[in-house]
Amino acid sequence: MSILVTGATGQLGALVVEKLLGTLQASELAVSVRSAGKAAELKAKGVDVREGDFTNSASLEQAFAGVERLLLISGTEGDRFQQHKNAIDTAKKAGVSQIVYTSLAQADNSTLSLAPDHKNTEDYLKESGVAFTILRNNWYLENEADGIKAAAQGAPFVHAASSAKVGWAARRDYAHAAAAVLTSEGHANKVYELSGKTITHDELGAIIADVIGKEVQVQNLTAAAYDERLQGFGLPEGVAAFVTGFQTAIGEGALDVQSEDLEKLLGRPQQPLSEVIAAILA
Repeated sequence: MSILVTGATGQLGALVVEKLLGTLQASELAVSVRSAGKAAELKAKGVDVREGDFTNSASLEQAFAGVERLLLISGTEGDRFQQHKNAIDTAKKAGVSQIVYTSLAQADNSTLSLAPDHKNTEDYLKESGVAFTILRNNWYLENEADGIKAAAQGAPFVHAASSAKVGWAARRDYAHAAAAVLTSEGHANKVYELSGKTITHDELGAIIADVIGKEVQVQNLTAAAYDERLQGFGLPEGVAAFVTGFQTAIGEGALDVQSEDLEKLLGRPQQPLSEVIAAILA
């Protein structure tokens, strides 16, 4: 089997590759990166390192040649939907038999500003004729790292999501779920909602408190107050509005996903959030 991981030097991709190298021979694995120099360590281990840029279809043709299963990790900047289309079209042309795509929780009806790119990509992938697996990742707990570190220093744990629940899980768990799909059968043309056990910010604050051994004050602000706070920390008005919009969508239930798909793919319970918090603080 020939497997290729895009974005292999990114935070998620690196963890997927790490897991795959624990179960596959390095010769069975290829990675696609924008700069081969950043993957020198993987090349030294025997991984086939290829250069591929989502904005350059010609580079993708070389990167995807001879690949059976492709992990398409969603882009983070630019015209992401167009980039994903380029990757899907090129993969189909190259004869890739299965594309595994990292999407967003409830992408088909989410109010998160990131959702349209993911929904459009999902639809395009489903219509491509290539076997697909869609991994709708909920929120990485590591996304809360700044707030967790601040709380450990005595600052309040601040949010604007009211009492809505979030399916936080470790980034490593999402990576291991992707690796499981890439290396096993029975996942063709399926959509998985990958979510940790849903809890509120108050409940997350209590876990942080247990880890650090002292009380954590959790503050639920209005959207306006949250936006003002972000700008007070020096964030430009547009960036503050963007981040506040995330909190508003979360407060509307965008990440409240009740699903056992993550643990089923992992074949084990999710990593305890307390362990992830301890690692963040370490």
